[in-house]
Amino acid sequence: MSGAAQLRDMMPFAAKLGIEIDEATPECVRGRLAWAADLCTTGGVLHGGALISLADTLGGVCAFLNLPEGAGTATVSSATNMMRAIREGEVHAETRPLHVGRTVIVVQTDLRDGAARLVAQVTQTQAVLGGGSPGAGR
Repeated sequence: MSGAAQLRDMMPFAAKLGIEIDEATPECVRGRLAWAADLCTTGGVLHGGALISLADTLGGVCAFLNLPEGAGTATVSSATNMMRAIREGEVHAETRPLHVGRTVIVVQTDLRDGAARLVAQVTQTQAVLGGGSPGAGR
């Protein structure tokens, strides 16, 4: 099992949704979620909660990879702008850190459809829980 798959499997909810993590470094986490009828709202539109779950999963992984040794993380704030509906295919997500500090890590996730059109953008603040200097040992 790859390191990215192991990171996803630490989050049973993400695994249950079918979220895949394709790449995971402190600088960039990439993943995807396939459209599925059981993840939709009316009209066959992928539920916004599924999109936010994809972003929260990748955001958590990105924050985790930037933590000091022995620290943990938790999402304390998340802001989402939805731009377009998903009715088929996969949503591709890319998360990058905007700020890595001693007490918080801020990440931004862009979600795109199969044609690379922006579907949503999510900015999250992740608390740094315990540990030493940011990025130490990871």
